[in-house]
Amino acid sequence: MKRLLSLTILTGALLAQQACTQEYLNPSAVSQQQAVSSVDGLLTLCNGLQYRYTANSSVSVLYNAVAAGGLTTRELVVLNAGNVDEDNLSKGLGNVNNTNAVVRNLWQTSQLVKSNADIVLANLGVVTDAGTRSGIVGYAAIFRALALGTLAEFFEQAPLVSGTNAPFVSRAQLLTEAITQLETAATQLAAAPVSSAFTQKIVTGIDIPNTVQALIARYSLMAGNYDKALAAAAKVNLSSRSYFAFDDNTRNPVFQYAFGNRNVFEPTNAALGLPTGLTPATGDGRVSFYIRSNPAATQNLGTGFYTANAASIPVYLPGEMLLVQAEAYARKNDLTNAVIFLNRVLTKTAASDAWGVGASLPAYSGAVTADAVLTEIYRNRQIELAFQGFRLEDSRRFGRSGPSATGERNRNFLPYPRTERDNNANTPADPGN
Repeated sequence: MKRLLSLTILTGALLAQQACTQEYLNPSAVSQQQAVSSVDGLLTLCNGLQYRYTANSSVSVLYNAVAAGGLTTRELVVLNAGNVDEDNLSKGLGNVNNTNAVVRNLWQTSQLVKSNADIVLANLGVVTDAGTRSGIVGYAAIFRALALGTLAEFFEQAPLVSGTNAPFVSRAQLLTEAITQLETAATQLAAAPVSSAFTQKIVTGIDIPNTVQALIARYSLMAGNYDKALAAAAKVNLSSRSYFAFDDNTRNPVFQYAFGNRNVFEPTNAALGLPTGLTPATGDGRVSFYIRSNPAATQNLGTGFYTANAASIPVYLPGEMLLVQAEAYARKNDLTNAVIFLNRVLTKTAASDAWGVGASLPAYSGAVTADAVLTEIYRNRQIELAFQGFRLEDSRRFGRSGPSATGERNRNFLPYPRTERDNNANTPADPGN
C-alpha cells in the first residue's frame, strides 16, 4: 500500500466542536503538519477515523464488510443484478475479481483507517494531559484494530505498514498486531481514565474501555488464543452500549444503501439464509428483531440495526461476548462451561439485553459433545450477530461447506484489488477462491 498522506487521508475527518450540540466541520484544507501539531488536530483525525470506517457512504468499511460477509455466505441476496459488483460477490468463485468495487473499497478504506490511526499514534508527543492521551490512544487503537481485523477476516495477507512496495504479512500477524495495539491501549486506560476534555470533543457513542476489551476478545478468538479471549470477554460490562452514531447528515450506510430500499440487497429469507439443521428455532425472538414481518412490496426484509439514517450500530453485542466465551471453552474441550455461556444466549430475553436482542428460548438440550456444542454455537452466532459481516470468517473457522456454487460460502478469501497490485510489487497471487 503506497503511503497516502497530506490532504488525501485528511479529507472526510470531522472536527467536533465543544458546544451544546456537536458541530462537524470538514477540515479538508488542513495540512498533515497542522493536524498532528496540536491536541485538537489529533482529535480531528480521531473523529475522521470513525467517519471513514462507518459513514463515508458506500465506500465505508462497515458497509462493504456487511455486503461482502453476507453475499459470500448466502446470508444476503442481491435484488437488482444491475448492482454488478454485489451480484458477482453473491455468485462467488471466479466471478469475484480484483476490479470488484466492494473488494476495492473494503481494502482501500481499511488501509486508510489504519494509516490515519498510525499517524495519530505516532504523534502523541503533543498530548500532555494523561486522560486525554488515554482517550486518543484508546480511540485510535480501536479503529486501527477494526481495520486490521477486517482485513484479516476477508484477505489472506495485507501490509502492516504504509510505503512503496510495502511487504505483506499473514492474517495471523494482522490479528496479533491488532491485539497488541489494544493491549497497549488497555494499559494506558488503566493508568489514567479518559478525560472529559477528550469526550467533549469526540463523536459520542463508543465506550472506549469496554470496546478495547471486546475487540481483544473478538480477535483473540479468531487468532485461536482462547485463554486471552476468555479473559478479555469477562472484563466487558454487558450492560454498557458502545456504538457508531449517525444522523441525517452522517448516515447509517447499510440503511442508506441497502436496507432502506429494495434496490441492492436484503436478507435471503426469514431463516437468515441458514441451511436445514441450522435455521432459527420456532419462537426465536431474534428473528423478529432482524427480519421484517409482512413487509410491503417496497420494504426491505431486513431491519435490525439498519432501520433509519440515524440508527446506531453497535461496535459489539453482549451476545457476541457470551458466544466468544462459549466457543473458547468448547475449543478447550470444557463443554460444561461452554454450555453455560451458550445457555445465557439462548435464554436471554430482549428486555434483559442492552440492545434488545433476545432469543427467549429454552436451554440447550442437545448432545454434550464438542461437535454438537460447536455447531449450536455457530448457529447462534449467525442469528445473534446477523448482518454484521462476521459470517465468512465464522464459516471458515467452523469448517462449514465451501467454497462452491451451492455450499454455505462461495469464497474462502477475497482477491487483492487491482489498485494494490498495480502499485505494490509485493502483492501476492490471488487466492484460488
